[in-house]
Amino acid sequence: MDRLYTPWRLPYIVNPKPSNCPFCDYLHQDPARDPDNLLLLRGRHAFVVLNRFPYNNGHLMVLPNQHVAYLTDLDDATQAEIMKLTTYCTDLLGRAFRAHGFNVGINLGKAAGAGMEPHLHVHIVPRWEGDTNFMPVIAKTRVLPEWLADTYERLRQAMEEHPYRPS
Repeated sequence: MDRLYTPWRLPYIVNPKPSNCPFCDYLHQDPARDPDNLLLLRGRHAFVVLNRFPYNNGHLMVLPNQHVAYLTDLDDATQAEIMKLTTYCTDLLGRAFRAHGFNVGINLGKAAGAGMEPHLHVHIVPRWEGDTNFMPVIAKTRVLPEWLADTYERLRQAMEEHPYRPS
């Protein structure tokens, strides 16, 4: 039998789920902790984090600074920055990972699959032709060839070469 080690998932499996919002916690901590929290970018109204439990390497999330669950709770400036950051992230992932395409989506409500329902977030998942194989289908396991810390550093370097330019 082959073994596939995914040690980054162990804390998610064994640790109690937080009663507070980890996204809000990340945002309100000292920016010096951003690498520990996988927080890539802080905007005026929204921010970008690397997903700790990604579908693919480079799986990012764009979140409003406000702790809200629905799009209707966002003001125009926040909606605009979320879209601008989503656009920036697809460009960044294309450059850093040579992604062939992207799945971009929002799960609104538990019935729609929202894992962190109280804090709205946009998923940006880079995709490559042929990136799926039997593992997710048969073994219900995703194969991620790069450690999260390495992915974070690759994206930070890409951001230095192509910085975000807010409106």
